[in-house]
Amino acid sequence: MADAVRDFATLSISVVIESLPFVFLGIVLSIAVQIWLPEGLLLRRLPRNPTLRRMVLSLLGMLLPVCECGNVPLARGLMVKGLTVAESMTFLFAAPILNPITIITTQQAFGWDNNILAARILAGFAIANLVGWIYSRHPRPEDLLTTRFQAACAVADRSGGQPGKAARSARMFAQETSAMMPALFIGAALAGIIQVAVSRDVLVALGGDPVWSVLALMLLAFVVAICSNVDAFFILSFGATFMPGGIVAFLVFGPMIDVKMLALLRTTFTAKTLLQVSVLVALCAAVLGLAVNYVH
Repeated sequence: MADAVRDFATLSISVVIESLPFVFLGIVLSIAVQIWLPEGLLLRRLPRNPTLRRMVLSLLGMLLPVCECGNVPLARGLMVKGLTVAESMTFLFAAPILNPITIITTQQAFGWDNNILAARILAGFAIANLVGWIYSRHPRPEDLLTTRFQAACAVADRSGGQPGKAARSARMFAQETSAMMPALFIGAALAGIIQVAVSRDVLVALGGDPVWSVLALMLLAFVVAICSNVDAFFILSFGATFMPGGIVAFLVFGPMIDVKMLALLRTTFTAKTLLQVSVLVALCAAVLGLAVNYVH
């Protein structure tokens, strides 16, 4: 193979291999929530106040340590069980950061240096709840979802009298896998193409500038599409080159929005919704990164 082709194949396959176990774990948890969890058990224990409800949901990742790619099928399952679109979004964007594995790996990589861990945790919580609050005010939340997923929810509502739980679980595993796998492969291929096309030397050259260091590492986070459970160790190698604000922006933006994540989210949300959310999260991560650089 030519060098570029070999690099593309290696990078794309590595994204798939890294993500696949978490996608399957997310599907299994989604099945457990939809089929095996007693009806209404989760919803009854959530606060009735919408703001408190979303805040609690944003901490649900502490109990369900799945990275961003596995959270998509899980969030789909939560919506089928009765969570609103805004509540599911809050969980979806908070859980990759606010889970014990991500917190531990970030602490192991950076310790308490430059308050990177604290900034990541607080920003993940705040941005996820901001997204949830904004979309909770949408007049027609069903318009945020693809017609295919709306149809799946409608079928789930009429699921009474169907075969036993084991048969339904097997069928749902097949359905979710068929929905997630093409998106994962497309996202991995896009990540591989972009990484081959964009020179990392260019990104490193921007690392010492307060503004460009943030924008460059956000672009890198979008491109490399690395799992939130291990991304702290990946970006640690850039710590001597890039300013702390860029590191924080990478650790916040990547778990919420990357090329693989968008491909997976497209199975559930419309393209317009994903564009809006991507811009909102990018702006929040950029402001955070700039604040850290200029205050540090």
